[in-house]
Amino acid sequence: MRASRFSDEQIVAALRQAEAGTPVVDIVRRPGVTETTFSRWKRRFGDFRVTEIRELKQLRDENRQLRSLVAELSLDKTILREALKRKW
Repeated sequence: MRASRFSDEQIVAALRQAEAGTPVVDIVRRPGVTETTFSRWKRRFGDFRVTEIRELKQLRDENRQLRSLVAELSLDKTILREALKRKW
């Protein structure tokens, strides 16, 4: 997935402006995004604050690293078991 060219702070600021009553058309005109993109942001980040989004990204990165580590260890375990099964 392509990284967004907008920071989390910019996305949350745009969403907060919409909650404050600014028309969506005016909000999307400034950064140059479509209303579809704004709707996607709203679905994805609607109830979050900036700190919560950062924490979520950090947890996802940590989870990805842990999954990779588990995959490597599982592979090592399988290789060692196969080596032990062989008769020398």
